Amino acid sequence: MGARLCHGILTAISGEVVGGSDPLALKIVQSSDGRRQRSERSQVAIIEAALALMDEGILVPTAQLVADRAGVGIRSFFRHFPDMDSLWLAADEMLRESYEELFKTDARSGTLAERVSQAVALYGNAFDALSQIILNTHALMWRFPKLRENYAWHQKRLRKELELWLPEVTGLPPGRREAVHAAASFEMWHRLREHQGLTAAVSCDIVAGLIMESIAAK
Repeated sequence: MGARLCHGILTAISGEVVGGSDPLALKIVQSSDGRRQRSERSQVAIIEAALALMDEGILVPTAQLVADRAGVGIRSFFRHFPDMDSLWLAADEMLRESYEELFKTDARSGTLAERVSQAVALYGNAFDALSQIILNTHALMWRFPKLRENYAWHQKRLRKELELWLPEVTGLPPGRREAVHAAASFEMWHRLREHQGLTAAVSCDIVAGLIMESIAAK
């Protein structure tokens, strides 16, 4: 399995995201009440400000930083969100549909090698899009139990999705099964992309190769 196969899949997936709507669009259920709509607009502005700061590399922005970026007073911030925990939980709830869309696909057929490459390319593209949010969660979840709970839920879901895609993994010995999930994790992808400076195509090829080796090992 070469990087060329991963590159082709990554290019197709990235094209779908670029050609579509914002991959991290907030899901907002609008109220019919005018007063509530104004309050909701302020909440969304605060969440968007927090996400913008994270995207700029400020992984743990303070309430004051977020309020300043959103153009609201600090008292107004705390009227909408009594603490930073409630802000991150609201952001997670509004973004959940966008998260899930990034990992969604109907292309689960083909040989084992093709399915592995498809899965790794899709996960890698999603991890690139969600990188700052995931790093922010890592930085904050020691303080906020609900964030830890939500993160654990997302991890279990990704494991389940990967094994639906690659049912061969479920029959592996425990150590090799865990090795597959470690290889397919955000932590592995982020290390290859950020710390080792590799392209998405090369990273995809490496991860796909590790998964294939774990599945095929005798």
